[in-house]
Amino acid sequence: MLDIVEIWRRIPHRYPFLLVDRVLELEEGHRVVAIKNVTINEPFFAGHYPERPLMPGVLMLEAMAQAAAVMLYPYVARLGKVPLLAGIDGARFRRTVVPGDTLRLEAGAKRIRSTTGVVEARALVGDEVACEATFLFAAAPAQGGATTP
Repeated sequence: MLDIVEIWRRIPHRYPFLLVDRVLELEEGHRVVAIKNVTINEPFFAGHYPERPLMPGVLMLEAMAQAAAVMLYPYVARLGKVPLLAGIDGARFRRTVVPGDTLRLEAGAKRIRSTTGVVEARALVGDEVACEATFLFAAAPAQGGATTP
């Protein structure tokens, strides 16, 4: 299990855009299970939508991509790089996500090469799939003087 401090060491995202709260299971380079606790205090709920708050689908995709980036960490860190999202295929939204839900983010490596990776991921609320997609990642130079993601 990884706490928020270890997540910060692995990916460059910070508030208000860090969408992974905890990693429950990790097989580096193979699979990851993480969670995102969705609360009414999320800044996006002020405008999406004020009368019926729903987590935007693109942020569900981003949460899954961030969990996958944690999993890819050993591959890009040894190169002094960070994983950048290079593509999304087959994204499907199956259930709305509302304040009070906990997103379970599951991702598994389909193919990893030296500077690219393909990851299949899904986000669940309980046993229901909220979102699923396949992601393509590319290793990119770390910015701002960071030496590791």
